[in-house]
Amino acid sequence: MTVRRLDPVLVDRIAAGEVIERPAAAVKELVENAIDAGARAIAVTIAGGGRELIRVVDDGAGMTPQDLALAVERHATSKLPDGDLFAIGTLGFRGEALPSIGSVARLSIVTRRHDAPQGSGLVVEAGEKGVVRPAAAAPGTRIEVSDLFVFTPARLKFLKSDRAEAQAVSEMLRRLAIAHPEIRFSLEGEHAGNFDWPAEPIGEDGLLRRLGRALGRDFPENALCIEAEREGFRISGFAGLPTFHRGTSAGVHLSVNGRPVRDKLLLSAVRGAYADVLPSDRHPVLFLDIGCDPRAVDVNVHPAKSEVRFRDPALVRGLVVSGLKAALAAAGHRATTTGGARTLDAFRAVLSMGGGNAIPRPAFPETARWSAPPSAYAAPSQAGFSDFVASSADARAHLAEPAPEALDRPLGAARAQLHETYIVAQTREGVVIIDQHAAHERLVYERLKAERARSGIARQPLLLPEVVELDPVDADRLNAAAGELESLGLVIEAFGPGAVLVREAPAQLAGGNLQRLVRDVADALAEHGPVSSAPGSLERRLDHVLATMACHNSVRAGRRMRPEEMDALLREMEVTPNSGQCNHGRPTYVELKLADIERLFGRR
Repeated sequence: MTVRRLDPVLVDRIAAGEVIERPAAAVKELVENAIDAGARAIAVTIAGGGRELIRVVDDGAGMTPQDLALAVERHATSKLPDGDLFAIGTLGFRGEALPSIGSVARLSIVTRRHDAPQGSGLVVEAGEKGVVRPAAAAPGTRIEVSDLFVFTPARLKFLKSDRAEAQAVSEMLRRLAIAHPEIRFSLEGEHAGNFDWPAEPIGEDGLLRRLGRALGRDFPENALCIEAEREGFRISGFAGLPTFHRGTSAGVHLSVNGRPVRDKLLLSAVRGAYADVLPSDRHPVLFLDIGCDPRAVDVNVHPAKSEVRFRDPALVRGLVVSGLKAALAAAGHRATTTGGARTLDAFRAVLSMGGGNAIPRPAFPETARWSAPPSAYAAPSQAGFSDFVASSADARAHLAEPAPEALDRPLGAARAQLHETYIVAQTREGVVIIDQHAAHERLVYERLKAERARSGIARQPLLLPEVVELDPVDADRLNAAAGELESLGLVIEAFGPGAVLVREAPAQLAGGNLQRLVRDVADALAEHGPVSSAPGSLERRLDHVLATMACHNSVRAGRRMRPEEMDALLREMEVTPNSGQCNHGRPTYVELKLADIERLFGRR
C-alpha cells in the first residue's frame, strides 16, 4: 500500500486516545495547566460525569491573543523555555493536550492577562480552530469542554457510568489538591462529591489542614510528620499511625516535585516500611512528596504521567523506607485516637437496642421488681463490694492507691486484670485497656530485633537437644534456612528424614515450647517464600521469623499477673518503638477518655 501522511485532525484524535482516555484525564490536563499558570483558585464543574460538560476556571496568568492562537496548535507550549527535556520544572510540557481535546469535543477558551484591558476568546470544534476574538473576561482563564468524544463515538462505548466517571474526576482533583494546599480547589457536579477547599498557608500546618479535609478529620491527630533528606533527594509529608489504616490503598497519596503519581517503586517502598506494623490486608494512610532536581527523574515514561523513573531508584526507595520507619519507631506506644471512639460506638450500638446514636434512658416504674433469684448474689450485709466483683477481676491492683506519678504516665497505673487477658489502667484523663499478650509480643519482638542489630541474638544451649518431627518438605525448608536461623539464635541441624535437631534457642525464649516454635517457624518460612534478590528481602524474611518467635515467649492470655508485673509492662510499652500495635498490626491498647465515658452514661 502507498505510504501517505495522515490528516492533521486524525493525528490529533490519535493523540487524544493516548492523552485523553476519559473525562478525568481531560480535567487533569486542564487543571495542571492552571497550576502551572500560577493560579491561586481553581474551580471545576462537570456534568454527565464530564462527558456533557467540563468547565475549569482559574485566576492564573492568562494568555495574550497571540498565545491563545498558538495554545491550540500541536507541540506549542510555554513550559520549555530552553528546550531542555531533561529539566522539566512544571506539571507538564506536552503541546497536544488542548488540540487533542479540541479534536474530539467542542472546546471554548476565554482568557485575559491581569494587565490587559480586555480578554480573548477562541472556539475549537472537531479539530477546526476558529478565529481569536475579543471577549469580556475576568483575569485568568476559563475553559469549557462540551460533548467530549462526540466526534469519536467508539471512545464513548468504553466509558463507565456517569457516577464512576464523576468519582474518577473527584479522586484526580483531590490528589492534585493534596499536592498543592496553597491553592483553593472546588468541584461541583452530580455524583462528584462536591467540595470547596480554601487555600492553606505554606508550611506543615497548612498541609496538615488540607490533609484533614481530604483524608478525614481524624487524620491530623493520628499523623506523624515525615522529614528526611539524602544525596539531593528530600521527602516530606505526613503518615498515619499503623493502627490508622484502611482496606484499600486509596489513602496512599504520593507526589514527585508536586506531581501526583501512583508509582510502583514508591508504593512498594511504603508497603515495605509498614510491613512490620500493619496487617497484610490493610493499607496505610499518608501523603509524601519527593523533592529532587528535575534532572534526577524522568516524568514522561507514562502517557498519563502517573509513573516516574528515578535515576537512582535504590536511593529513593531506601530514603522512603528509612524515613517512614524512623517516624514510626519514634511514635513509640502511640495508637490511634479512633480506637476509643470505635469502642464507644460499639457500646452505643448495644445500648441503643436499635443501632441509633441516641441512648435511651431506662425507666423503671415503681411497680417493677428485680426478678433475679435470691441466691444469685450475696446480701450486701454479708459481703463487701470487693468480694462482690472478685470473680470478674483476676488481679485487684485497685486495692492499693495508685502512685500520682503513675497516673501522669501516658498509659497510666494498672488497676485490674480482667478475664486473665486484659489490663485496665487509670490515667488522669480516662481509662486504658491493654491486651497483655499483644503488648508483650511486640516488646519481645523489639528486644530480639535490637539484639540482632547490636551484636547478634544471644543463644542458650539446650542441656538435652530436642528432636522435632516435621513434614519432609518443612524439614528441608528449615535445613536450607539453617544459616539464617542461627543468626536469629535458633541453631538446628538435620536429624534424618522429616526431622530436625534443636541444639540452641534464643535466650529470650528460654522455657518456651520448642516443638511448636519450630513448626511455626517452618510455616513462616513457607508463607514468606524464598529469599529473593530484591532490596531488603532478607531482612523482611528474618523479621517475619523473629515475629513468629516472639509470639512464643509473650505473656499469654489466661495468665494471671501481679500488679507490679502489669505496671512494669506499661512502663516498657511507653519506651518501646511500635508498641501501639502487635506483630500482626492489631492495636495493643484502647484508650477511653473520661469525658466520652461520661457522655456514654448521660453525665454530660
